[in-house]
Amino acid sequence: MKYAIIIPDGCADEPIEALGGRTPLQAADVPAMDEIARLGVVGRSNNTPAHLPAGSDVANLSLFGYDPHVYFTGRAPLEAAAQGIKLAPDDWAVRCNLVSVIGGVMRSFTADHITSSEAAELVKAVQWRLGAENLEFVPGVSYRNLLICRGGKVPAPFSSETKTTPPHDITDQPVAPYLPTGPGSELLNTLMGFSRPLLASHPVNFARQDAGKLPATQVWLWGQGKTPFLTSFLELHGKRGKMITAVDLLRGLAALIGWDRIEVPGATGYTDTDYAAKGRYAIAALKTTDIICVHVEATDEASHEGDFRKKIEALEQIDLHIVTPLHAALKSHGDYRILVTPDHPTTCRSKTHSHGHVPFALCGSGVKAAGAATYDEVTAAKSELCFDRGWELMPHFLNG
Repeated sequence: MKYAIIIPDGCADEPIEALGGRTPLQAADVPAMDEIARLGVVGRSNNTPAHLPAGSDVANLSLFGYDPHVYFTGRAPLEAAAQGIKLAPDDWAVRCNLVSVIGGVMRSFTADHITSSEAAELVKAVQWRLGAENLEFVPGVSYRNLLICRGGKVPAPFSSETKTTPPHDITDQPVAPYLPTGPGSELLNTLMGFSRPLLASHPVNFARQDAGKLPATQVWLWGQGKTPFLTSFLELHGKRGKMITAVDLLRGLAALIGWDRIEVPGATGYTDTDYAAKGRYAIAALKTTDIICVHVEATDEASHEGDFRKKIEALEQIDLHIVTPLHAALKSHGDYRILVTPDHPTTCRSKTHSHGHVPFALCGSGVKAAGAATYDEVTAAKSELCFDRGWELMPHFLNG
């Protein structure tokens, strides 16, 4: 049996007046996703328990069958794993966004989609001025970077009571009410404050402003946590898998559950990603794995920008270049199953992740058609197939 999972990140949404009361998923032309719905079943799952953050970290742990109550320790440790950074038991990883805060308002949590090369220069400068024996700023992909706090002689002051806010949750809002609080917050706030004058005088930001782009005005620290210890996917579910993604969160999760990661040229983690290349690499991987997972960040990025048209376009590109050819390839392999599901909702209205159920569609060998005509939130809401504990969907997909 071959399995495929396609994750259009954050594609679940709410009705939009400009779309005639439809969601982007309803408005999009996605015949391949609709075919999966017709051939199989549509349902819904809740991957983000109400008392845990409504983020991709919690949601994707659930999606892959890991109870976040047991395994979730924070977002940054997953991204550290993607870079091969080893965390000792007393070490903490902290997500370090480069952001644009102007007039005290979060204008861009991506620093206007700063490039990885620009970000690396800025992070290097921050490390030179603010780094210490137990503090290391590590460049990542674009605005997504890390701060590693080693235990050692000066233990990291954080605890489960440390509260931080994802910058993508406060787009166009004043940042003051969302600064870190609790144990270790003085350190985080100090580093964030010291980064402002440092970055303001950096040549990278002068060049960006000359080009009409927003500068990266500071670092924003959040998502702290210690390294999680995840049971391997093979031990938990009895299958081997490979991951295609452009974001470190999913790369890190793959590393921690024992999956190989496939790097696809042209995969950017944004709406300009090479969808067709992801489809080709996924098909090629079917020969060497039980499960191929294709994660696409574009739909989530469009949601964070509040751009439903861009979200619809991303959905249609995923359908045309990934779902269509991958489903056809699966059929040629014999017994198969395919699952399409986002991790969490991200509404264009709020521009942020939210709690709540997401729609999924799956079909394949041993799955009886349940009469659904389309894959969308409305169809899923009418289905009797519901996983209030989202981590129960994966074993159902693999074995149900």
